[in-house]
Amino acid sequence: MPKIKFVNEKSEIEVPAGANLRQEAKKAGIQLYAVPSWLNCLGLGSCARCRVLLSEATAANARPMGFRERLRLKLSWAAIGHEKTMRLACQTTVSGDLEVTTQPPLNLYGTQKTW
Repeated sequence: MPKIKFVNEKSEIEVPAGANLRQEAKKAGIQLYAVPSWLNCLGLGSCARCRVLLSEATAANARPMGFRERLRLKLSWAAIGHEKTMRLACQTTVSGDLEVTTQPPLNLYGTQKTW
C-alpha cells in the first residue's frame, strides 16, 4: 500500500492504491485549506483551494492530470514555477508513495533567471 508523507504536518499515512488524495487527507485530519473549509468546491476541481505541491522525486507516483485539473491550474496563478508538481488534492489519485506539501506558498513571479 502506498504511503503519503505530509511534510508540513510531519505525518505519514498508508492508503490503498487508487485512493483520492483529498479524501484520504480529510480522513487523517490533515488541513488542506488555508481558508475556512466551507469555502471550497467540495472536491469538484473548480476552486483550486486544495492545491498541494508534490516533491519532484515522487510526483510520478500520482496518476497524470486530467483535463479539469490541468485547465484549472492553467487559469490559476497558483502553479507558476511549479507546473509539473502542483496538483489539486481533490483530483489526484495515488498510485505510489507521495511526499506532499500542503498549503504551499505562492510563487507569483516564477523562477528568477540570472542573465
